[in-house]
Amino acid sequence: MKNYDNFFLPVSNLEKAKEYYQKLGLSIKFDFSNNGMIAFKVGNQEPSIILKDTKKFPNAKPTIWFVVDDVRTEYKKLKDSDIIFLSEPFEIYTGLAAEFEDPFGNRLGITDYSKQKGK
Repeated sequence: MKNYDNFFLPVSNLEKAKEYYQKLGLSIKFDFSNNGMIAFKVGNQEPSIILKDTKKFPNAKPTIWFVVDDVRTEYKKLKDSDIIFLSEPFEIYTGLAAEFEDPFGNRLGITDYSKQKGK
């Protein structure tokens, strides 16, 4: 795990949540409201807070993603260490991702930026 990627938070009212996070002084990094997500910048950090609309993502939970060099490689390594994933690696805008939960129900994920590296 190289760094934090993003922090996902489920919300039941995306528009109300958008207003709230803007009141905190956070600016919008991207607004994909039509797809059920809005990302907010936190200072000059690359990781964002991404709000996920529970109407589009009914199983959304607070989630932390970590950056890895290659999701497929890390996925195999973690599976071989008995980490149970919620799905196979899946495509996202910037590359691949996969999510899992720790033994206490906390959701975590790994992602890479393979689409930006020309892979």
